[in-house]
Order: sequence, then structure tokens, then C-alpha cells
Amino acid sequence: MSALLERPADARWLLAFAHGAGAGIHHPFMESMAGALAGRGIATLRYQFPYMERGRRPPDPQPILLETVRAAVEHAVDMAQGLPVLAGGKSMGARMTSLAESGESLSGVSGIVFFGFPLHPAGRPSTDRAAHLEAVTIPMLFLQGARDRLASLDLLTPVCAGLGSRATLHVVEDADHSFHVPKRTGRTYNQVLNELAGQTAEWAASLG
Repeated sequence: MSALLERPADARWLLAFAHGAGAGIHHPFMESMAGALAGRGIATLRYQFPYMERGRRPPDPQPILLETVRAAVEHAVDMAQGLPVLAGGKSMGARMTSLAESGESLSGVSGIVFFGFPLHPAGRPSTDRAAHLEAVTIPMLFLQGARDRLASLDLLTPVCAGLGSRATLHVVEDADHSFHVPKRTGRTYNQVLNELAGQTAEWAASLG
């Protein structure tokens, strides 16, 4: 699988950063988010799932996705050179990370970052996709848009509350699943990404 390491000189953490279902590591969100995180001292290892490497869709069967997460995290730990390691990613990539952790702890990972947890398909509210989170024992950061059609806050908020101190939920006002906000807000996309990066760095610092 392909991977891209972006490591600022002042890196304090390294994030194993998985892409979403419909776009790979070169997607504008992945590239821009990696840059924003670098500005906050968070190095990233962006990695590709096999189906995207082959230029095919839909995503690989879940066992292959989970195996890829484990391999990427192991590689990230090797490359961290003493930095604390985080794991996660955009939408499906982050969910596969938590599923992998729920089955067998990801060695060396201090916490999981969800850039838009896909709680349910659009228009089909459910919490079934969150059932495995009870088995995740490390801290989790949920970064969610208030207008995310794949995660109704009416459902996600109590899910996070039920996870207790393991879960931190940060809601980006007016943002959708891709973290775009309407022009009427006066906010730029880069400002939103910097908010996400700032929240990630603040949360990571709290892990000790």
C-alpha cells in the first residue's frame, strides 16, 4: 500500500491517518488536513487501502480493511521515533480504526481521532455502527459537523456520553460531513480545518 509521511520539525505526535470510502490519500481534504495538523505539531502518515490503490470501488471486505489498519499502525509506530502515536482518519477510515482496536488493541496507539464518524447511512438514523465502541479502551476524539447527514447529533451525543471519559465530542457548527460550511457563516474551509487541527492538538496534549 502507498503511504505519505508529513513530519514537521516540531512534531510532538504522529497520526496514522486513513482516508474515507470515496477518496484516497491525495484527496484535497486529506492533503489540507495533514497540512493543518503539521502546523499544530502533529505528523501524519497517510495510507491507502488496497481497493483505492487498485483504483477500484467499492471498498475491500472488512477483514482486508482491518488488516490494512493494523499494518499501517504498526508501520507508524516504527516510524514515530519516540513520538506518541494516534490513529484514525476520515469517516470510514476512522471507523475501521476503531473496529480494529475493538477486536484487539492497536499496540502503541494512545488514542483514536474521528474526522466525521459515520454513525449511519444518510437518511437512515441508527446507532448500530457504534456498538463496537464499548470495546475500545483508549481515548477517542469525535470531530463532527453539526449538519453531518451521516451522524445525527441527536444520536451521536448520547453515544459519546455513554462512553464516559473515553470520548470527547467536538461539534463544528454549520459543517457537513466533509466539514464544508455555508458561505453565509463567513468562515473559510481553511479556518474550519485549523479548528479541527487545534482541537486535535489540544486533546492529544491532554492524554499525557
